[in-house]
Amino acid sequence: MRVRQNHLGQDIGFALEGWEACLSPTSSVMIGQYCRLEALDVEKHGQELFDAFCSSADKKNWTYLPYGPFETYDDFQSWLTVSSANSDPLFFTIINLKTGKSVGLASYLRIEPNTGAIEVGHIHYSPLLQKTPMATEAMFLMMKRVFEEFGYRRYEWKCDTLNQPSKSAALRLGFQFEGIFRQATLYKGRNRDTAWFSILDQEWPALKQALEKWLSHDNFDKNGIQKSKLRV
Repeated sequence: MRVRQNHLGQDIGFALEGWEACLSPTSSVMIGQYCRLEALDVEKHGQELFDAFCSSADKKNWTYLPYGPFETYDDFQSWLTVSSANSDPLFFTIINLKTGKSVGLASYLRIEPNTGAIEVGHIHYSPLLQKTPMATEAMFLMMKRVFEEFGYRRYEWKCDTLNQPSKSAALRLGFQFEGIFRQATLYKGRNRDTAWFSILDQEWPALKQALEKWLSHDNFDKNGIQKSKLRV
């Protein structure tokens, strides 16, 4: 694909023939082999989420989020109630298909249908979800919906540049590192330099194939241990 030029001989980028605005994300259920994502419902999911997050005694999972930790369920419930009332961010609860229990949260945010850009964020995995096939599948299901159902061109991941686990997760899932936005924001009384990552629509087919191969039941032994690492 060649960069187009205008009548003055200036490079003006690639043409987007027939481009139309994307659909806004819906909160319909996403179902995989290991987990299900459904719209956050405080009454239905709140207590299970609080209990799952509290299973991390050191509360390190809250370090790089702009909210939490919550000392009581009432405080957590109040935050969930406000968060679930919004369509941007649009929150989903991640549910273990085997147990039926809520084990984590994730959302779509900074949703821009007119330009085809959308971000995944507010990702909070409890110890019951971390380092399991569910953790990868939840992100796969959200990617698949963005590119195949809603037609977005760009899928973003952003995190505090000090959050090494988040940066490693983005790269493992196939996001490309784009750079650091210095002093991009502040939270919890401290500065945040933000690392930016993205996946583009033309990268999705190969990435989808790699993720589906890794998520296959054949890739895990009877103890749920992977046979082959994810290669994207």
